[in-house]
Amino acid sequence: MASTDAQVSCSGMSGIWILKQENCTVMVSPSAFFRAHSLEITSGAEMAQTNTVGFVGAGKMATAMAKGFIESGLFHSSNTFASCPANWDSSEIQEAGVTVYDENAQVAEKVNILILAVKPDVVKEVLQELSATIAKRNLLVISVAAGVAIESMEKALEKPARIIRVMPNTPALYPGYGACVFCPNSICTSEDAALAEKMFSSLGFCSQIDEKLIDAVTGLSGSGPAYVFTFIEALSDGGVKMGLPRDLSTKLAAQTVLGAAKMVTASGTHPAVLRDAVASPGGTTIHGLHALEQGGLRNAVINAVEAATKRSTEMGKGK
Repeated sequence: MASTDAQVSCSGMSGIWILKQENCTVMVSPSAFFRAHSLEITSGAEMAQTNTVGFVGAGKMATAMAKGFIESGLFHSSNTFASCPANWDSSEIQEAGVTVYDENAQVAEKVNILILAVKPDVVKEVLQELSATIAKRNLLVISVAAGVAIESMEKALEKPARIIRVMPNTPALYPGYGACVFCPNSICTSEDAALAEKMFSSLGFCSQIDEKLIDAVTGLSGSGPAYVFTFIEALSDGGVKMGLPRDLSTKLAAQTVLGAAKMVTASGTHPAVLRDAVASPGGTTIHGLHALEQGGLRNAVINAVEAATKRSTEMGKGK
């Protein structure tokens, strides 16, 4: 990777930058500068050999990401690092082959992609701690912290940096079943975005969005697993009420939800069409659907997404 020791002066993220190094002065746009010093995006074994990734935090989400990246071949375990306090149990992420350090700076010094997998209230502190290293090594910073806006992360750093905000959900703990969206900041390159999509697609569905939509995503797919867990529990309770053993009832309920979701994603057919195909005239399903409408299921789910979205917006404003 080329050196970025040149002194940079600028009037704004979208202005012209003046680079000064030794006896040479060059004017360049921010996008051109970061494209010249960005990651080389490759694929397969070459990508695994050339890129290094580090996690600040070694909890369940960091572990899931590390496993997904390594198992998909995007990164070698020898090129994957994490940091967490010495008194924390990091055995699970270490079992994936990840090298764990006590200090965040030790990880930042070894990688070209730094993932912030910490609680939202400590993101600013971590960025301020690592600001000099991020600038010196021109790290691509990826945050999976909920409610932390790109602008607030940019303000926490001493110098401009490439930042990508990601919103995964808990099913990403099982690679292939997660739902993730990401939004790059204005100085990320198209190669940075392509890399993020490749990385998080290893965990399941992944799509790039505008940051203004991320609260709605939080309300839907971020909080959505809890809604679905509640539905599975209720479906299981219904089976138990009708005489099924609890274990069998829960397994049937969970598999039914999993199978129905697969039909939607695999067929591309609108859920209403699939529903109508099951609901035979005068049959059991249409009677059950009528009961759901009487109970207000549809309205309750829409209200849940709206309430969670509003709360995500409030949290982003520090309320």
